[in-house]
Amino acid sequence: MEGAVPKASDFLRSWRQRRRLSQLDCALEANISQRHLSFMESGRAAPSRDMLLHLAECLDIPLRERNAALLAAGFAPVYPERRLEDPAMGGAREAIDRLLRGHEPFPALAIDRHWNLVAANAAVAPLLTDVEDQQLLAAPINVLRLSLHPGGLAPQIVNLGEWRGHLLDRLRRQIATTQDALLIRLLAELMDYPTATPHQDMPSEQAAVLVPLRLKTPRGELSLISTTTVFGTPRDILLSEMAIEAFFPADAATRSILERALEGTGGAIN
Repeated sequence: MEGAVPKASDFLRSWRQRRRLSQLDCALEANISQRHLSFMESGRAAPSRDMLLHLAECLDIPLRERNAALLAAGFAPVYPERRLEDPAMGGAREAIDRLLRGHEPFPALAIDRHWNLVAANAAVAPLLTDVEDQQLLAAPINVLRLSLHPGGLAPQIVNLGEWRGHLLDRLRRQIATTQDALLIRLLAELMDYPTATPHQDMPSEQAAVLVPLRLKTPRGELSLISTTTVFGTPRDILLSEMAIEAFFPADAATRSILERALEGTGGAIN
């Protein structure tokens, strides 16, 4: 029924199905009987707080959703959600800053669960000087919108079709895991952006292994490959949903351009 408040049984059943586990497989993983799991999913038995957390761990449910399941069962949330400015987050904030600064002269940025920019190192700003629609640079900056919007970086991306497909695939996988309504709306928005581009996606040796971001600049084309870093043992919701995107030069020319730009010997990239 539309507008109905989810029950704890709904959370357990829906997340088990998302993980493509049968009741038997899930019960074996959790070391409980299938009958017990069936009763909890049907609402005939109420899971204890510890059982809910145990099943959430077995099903790798995101921390935000674990809190929601606890509330639905009548328990207090367990996982806090603090801002990075919170004194308790000082160690995490320092770790993020160190990672970003340590990656210079190559670009790196931290994003939240909705792909909003949280922090970036000094190598990111020179890549954004030719963004036509300045509203895309107003906080909160959504990295996917900035990348694919025709008034953003899209005109500079040589392999726009390839890079767009890569980003949308990542977003679809995230939606499949979280069912986040805001991400679903963001995907629909991005899908509506025009895809025609005068640049042809040229095959390369890197493309057979990784999808590079090929960005045209007045000083030459940049070819970048990316990695994603997440916190390994987060107990805070914000940290559990944060990712650091670090870009590496895929060739010597890109390395040289980025090094000279940040050192100030070659000026800004754009």
